[in-house]
Parts: sequence; structure tokens; C-alpha cells
Amino acid sequence: GSHSNKHANSWTGKTWPWRVTAGNYDDDDINDVASMAGVNLTEESANILATNSSLVGSVTHSCEDEAFLSFALLQRRMLEIGRRHGVTDFGTDVVKLVSHATQQHLQNLLEKVTQVAQQKNISFKDNDNYDQSSDVRAQLKFFEQLDQLEKQRMEEQEREILLKAAKSRARQEDPEQLRLKQKFKEMQQQELAQMRQREANLTALAAIGPRKKRKIGDFSSSSSGSGTASSASGGASASGSRPTRQRITRVNLRDLLFCLENERFTSRSHFLYKGFLK
Repeated sequence: GSHSNKHANSWTGKTWPWRVTAGNYDDDDINDVASMAGVNLTEESANILATNSSLVGSVTHSCEDEAFLSFALLQRRMLEIGRRHGVTDFGTDVVKLVSHATQQHLQNLLEKVTQVAQQKNISFKDNDNYDQSSDVRAQLKFFEQLDQLEKQRMEEQEREILLKAAKSRARQEDPEQLRLKQKFKEMQQQELAQMRQREANLTALAAIGPRKKRKIGDFSSSSSGSGTASSASGGASASGSRPTRQRITRVNLRDLLFCLENERFTSRSHFLYKGFLK
């Protein structure tokens, strides 16, 4: 205890060596710092204390505030809506804020529509976590085959009727019988023209010969000794890497209607109803 009191008494009435009081700095030091920073304290004080100074309270924008919509048209539309609710005037800042809000809302809607449209490009065939439950393409193909069979059956029935009319030997034929005979002749000529066209196509294909697909190995071996560029392209072909073609994302009306259906403020709007009628 006596040892601690000895140290306490030794520092009594003395200042700590690391304590700096405010009296150690004078006005000259402050003026030197302000002058080094390029600040004139007298001028700044006069500007702050001036009552009609344009510098006090002024706001400087780094970029121009450009409105997304036409200011005059938007203000007129807002006044038309406001008069129904007893509002007769809108300030300039209010119109600009509504314009920016419209731009932001449109941007959010376009982002959602883009995400919906991009989902159509996703393929789940190679994903083991999904199993195919239905094949719409096969169903449509089946219906097309049914339509073709029905069309073929109707053509055969019509052909039988025309054939009977053509074989009739009546001396006095009515106009309907003559019309059927003429139609049968036209049908025979059309079938003959189609047959000749098929024969011409087969003859042309036989003259050209079968199209031979060039093998990857042959292409790489033939291009190996034809320079650096050819060998590089041959190596790329031999490796089997094909340039990936960027798929185009298209947004249609159905994608937009889907987003509007899930929006809180447009799910029951008259605008959405008009979209379904298109």
C-alpha cells in the first residue's frame, strides 16, 4: 500500500506528458490549416451570415433530372384524374416524381416479363429430376394424322361419285351430271401432273446422287497439313465442339398477360380484360 501511495504523491500537481490541452493551439495554427486547404474563413463567415446569399442552401445536381414521360401530357392527364377527386393543381416536383415512378414500374414489369419468356428456353429433357408426363407434339401429330385420314376418306368418296358419273351412258344428261364429269377430268389431270412432278423429283435426286456426310476424322486429317488456320479449325471439328448459337428470347402477349395476372394492382384491371380479348 505504501508503494502505490509513493507513486501517487510523485505525480501530484503535475500534468500528464501525453495530455494535450486546448490552450496549446492558437488561432495562427488554425488559420494556417485553413489556408493550406484553400478556405478563407472570413469569406465563409460572411457568406453564412448573409441574409440574401444565394450560396447558402443551394443544391447542386451532378446530372440533369430528365423526365421519362412528357411533362405537359403527364400533367394534363394528372389534372384530368385529379379533378374527379377535387384536386385542381399538381406541383412540378409531383409530376416529375410520378414520371420517375412510372419508369421504375415499367422497368420492373419488363424484368418480370423477360424472366417468364426465358423460362420457355429451359429444357428439362436431360434433367434426371424431371419425368415427362405428356408429349404435346406427339398429340398434335396424332390429330394431324386423323385429319389426313378423314380428308383421304372424303376424297375417296368424292372420287367414287365422280367415277360413277363418268361411267354413266345416259343419252340425256342433266347439267349436274355434266359438271361431275368435268370435275372428274380435272381431278385426273391434277393427279397426272402430281405423278409427273414426283417422277421428275426422283430423277433429279438420282442424277445428283446420295449426299455423303463428311466424316470428322477425314476432315481433320485433310486439314492437318494445310496451314495453321486449317489445322486449328480441323482440331476444333475433330474434338466435336460446335459453336453454340445464342437463343433469341421473344416476349409475346401471353407472357405479358401472365405477369399482369399475378400483379396486385392489375390482376382485376380493365386493361387486363382488354388484353384477353385480343
